[in-house]
Amino acid sequence: MSAPPRPLRAPAARWVLAARSAIHGRGVYARETIPDGTRVIEYTGERITKTEAHRREEQRLARARAGGDASVYVFTLNARHDLDGRTRRNVARLINHSCHPNCRVEVIRGRIWIIARREIPAGAELTFDYGFSLAAGRRHPCRCGARRCAGLIVGAAQRWRLRRIPRAQRLLPVA
Repeated sequence: MSAPPRPLRAPAARWVLAARSAIHGRGVYARETIPDGTRVIEYTGERITKTEAHRREEQRLARARAGGDASVYVFTLNARHDLDGRTRRNVARLINHSCHPNCRVEVIRGRIWIIARREIPAGAELTFDYGFSLAAGRRHPCRCGARRCAGLIVGAAQRWRLRRIPRAQRLLPVA
């Protein structure tokens, strides 16, 4: 494997650094080998209500229609609150989706953790399954490059539904 990518800024945690990604924009890479089951980094941000999350989603869609950043940084915390990770200090927001991820997400006592699913070698890009619903995922093409990539950012539990949709009709325009 080649040398780890050059960092864009100082690392946010012992295990990771941010750098340009072959998947999409910027990504997060392992600085050293990360053991299976390690809490790699916390996904941080502003705790917001579901109503505020809906309002911010409308703003995001408007930015996307205008040709701006369409990235989603809002995580579901519980039935009443979400976490908006759109802050520069939240390096975890740069972790890209993959249909064959090397990390998983766990909400532990109200905090969102990115956890290694298996040993991750130094220099490897960290990825996790964003878990988007079929409706939401159809607006986001997947660029992960996995052997069995779904082509859309749709959670593993929803991917079987894609077989019912002709490939040419899967991706929807931004609403």
